[in-house]
Amino acid sequence: MNRLVIATKNQGKVREIRDLLADRGTEIVSLAELDNDLEIVEDGDTFEQNAIKKARVTAERFACPALADDSGLEVDALNGRPGVYSARYGGAGLTDAMRSTRLLGELREVPPEQRTARFRCAMAFVEPQGQAHVFHGTLEGIIADRPAGSSGFGYDPIFVPRGFEQTLAQLGDSLKNEMSHRARALQSFLEWFDNSDNSDN
Repeated sequence: MNRLVIATKNQGKVREIRDLLADRGTEIVSLAELDNDLEIVEDGDTFEQNAIKKARVTAERFACPALADDSGLEVDALNGRPGVYSARYGGAGLTDAMRSTRLLGELREVPPEQRTARFRCAMAFVEPQGQAHVFHGTLEGIIADRPAGSSGFGYDPIFVPRGFEQTLAQLGDSLKNEMSHRARALQSFLEWFDNSDNSDN
């Protein structure tokens, strides 16, 4: 595979995927680099539906294999919220920090043992002909009582992975890229890809 379009304009996601595919010899381009006018409405009820839609629209537009993920944070004490609405939690115009502050406010009275959560990712690879393949990744953890750390993006400063005492934003990009929900989904994709006919393209 000589070229892969990442169906996102989120530079944090693009950076993570580029890092994870750095030794593959594949040219990685994002929507922001190809067409700033392409807007894909994420109106699915699940991460999987949104990922397939984004990858399929992109593959058709550029006649090139496309990879898209939809991911988010599920907090048990909030009945799985924000879930598929993670990037839009609290309404339009909020920054990542503002969304995290809102979520922490909702958990103010929740004790540590009940602050369990997970990052969940569905990653879709769509070929130019339209065939879709979906891969999943999950990272379990808890929600911290306050933000900490400066790396990563999104809810990383308030998420402590299981087995660690620091947030993803404190642990840094290198370690995150080894264990994140997105890394796990991407690894499943690569294992499938390397054992499929696509690997010769």
